[in-house]
Order: sequence, then C-alpha cells, then structure tokens
Amino acid sequence: MTRDLSEDLTGWQVPAAPVDLCLTGNHAILKPMSAEAHAEPLLKAFQTDREGRIWDYLPYGPFDTLDEFEGWVRNFEGKNDPYFFAIERLDKKLVCGVASFLRISPKDGSIEVGHINFSPLLQKSVAATEAMYLMMKWAFEAGYRRYEWKCNALNAGSRRAAQRLGLSYEGIFRQATVVKGRNRDTAWFAAIDKEWPALSQAFETYLSPDNFRADGSQKVSLSSLTEPLLHMKDPMVSG
Repeated sequence: MTRDLSEDLTGWQVPAAPVDLCLTGNHAILKPMSAEAHAEPLLKAFQTDREGRIWDYLPYGPFDTLDEFEGWVRNFEGKNDPYFFAIERLDKKLVCGVASFLRISPKDGSIEVGHINFSPLLQKSVAATEAMYLMMKWAFEAGYRRYEWKCNALNAGSRRAAQRLGLSYEGIFRQATVVKGRNRDTAWFAAIDKEWPALSQAFETYLSPDNFRADGSQKVSLSSLTEPLLHMKDPMVSG
C-alpha cells in the first residue's frame, strides 16, 4: 500500500534570521528601531491619534511621556525576536510607524509580521502598503516558506488589512491569550512561498506609478488584485 506522505523538502535550505536590515522602497524605508533615533518622532506621530485607539489591541501603551516611551523602545531595540523596524514615510520625511518580524523559526521556514502600529500619519497611505510589501518580499526572497499575521479576532481593521495584503484566513484560536486583563481570541492569516510569485506581481502592479492618478487616487485597488489569490477568505471581511 502506498503511504500518503507530505511534500519532500530535500533541497530546501534553512533561511537566515533577519540581521542589520534596511528595507528601502519608493515610498517608505524601514530601519531597525532605536531609542536614540526614533523614540521622539515616533511618540509625536503616535500622539496624533488623540483618542489612543491605535493601542487598543496591543499588549502595551498608550504612553504618556517620552521617558516612558523611550523605555519601551529600549526594551525592544537590538532584539533578534521580535525584530523591530521604524517606518519612515519618505514623502513627508517622517518616522510614523513600527512593525516587526517575530516568532522567527528559520528551521521551519516560518516568520510572522506583528507589533504593527501605524500612526494616523501613515495609515491608509501607499507608504504603509509598501512597508508591508517590503517585509513580505524580504521574507520570501530570504527563503522563508510561511509568512504569518495574527491579530485579536475583534480587530476588524487588522483582519481587513491582512486579507487585502493577500494573506489567507486560517481560522480563530479561541481564548488564545490574556491581554491587558481581557480575553483574546486570535485570528490567523498566512501566505506561503508557492503563493508569493503571484502576490508579488499583484503588489508590483498596485505600487506602479501608472496605477495612480495625478491626485494620488488609485486606479486599481490592491484587494481586487489579491482576492483571487486567497486560499481562504475571512468571513468577517468577506461577509
């Protein structure tokens, strides 16, 4: 009887962990986060969210003082996992968001994007989309097989963003963690290396200067390009 075995990965090589990365695009640049270079401009950018809503689903924040925020940055700067980036929006010459690689497992070829916090100065911009593209591009070109995105299941905005970026819905882990004294069910999304060539083309099409009118409005949305590539759709987003 023939045994049903999974895919043979002979020839696949374990990728390197992210070290000393600077990811540069036409709209955004991502540099390793540091307190000296980034704490003050980041806090100013985050404080443009007057209601502090950007911290609702994160396990830390909001921060009231620069000293407090600098302490948070210093706790993460230089760490291998999570590996934090500060994101600069090039057209405004402003550092106005962060994101990280985390749960980095080179031996399995798996890496996650998380700790994403975009200030209002970065939200819904081409730079924000390009920043996410640059991180995904680096991961797959480095040889990772799986790129994950996890978020609080109540965070509809994060779930929409994951699917827009071409990450397929994989379900809900109920009562996964406790965050700020509250239960967190976690929604899982991922893209795999076999999907990357088509996803990469979708991003290149969307980010092309030809896709934007003189007023900056898009001709073709990213979601219209990535939706046909999804392995599974999120019922919250698609319903």
